[in-house]
Amino acid sequence: MMPLTIAEKDTEYTIKKVGGSAGTRAHLENLGFVPGSRVTVVNTLNENIIVNVKDTRIALSGELARKIMV
Repeated sequence: MMPLTIAEKDTEYTIKKVGGSAGTRAHLENLGFVPGSRVTVVNTLNENIIVNVKDTRIALSGELARKIMV
């Protein structure tokens, strides 16, 4: 298991765990980041990333991406 921030570009991963406070987890789950979902890193800039999750592109800060384990 590793944080989404170090996942390789253009590789599909399965979300294993979503961490953080209850509010942070709820926010990420509303965006589609739930355990078992598939996610692909589209692009990275420093620790900020753009991902495809549930047929939607979403930009995440490094802080939020570190809470998603794949």
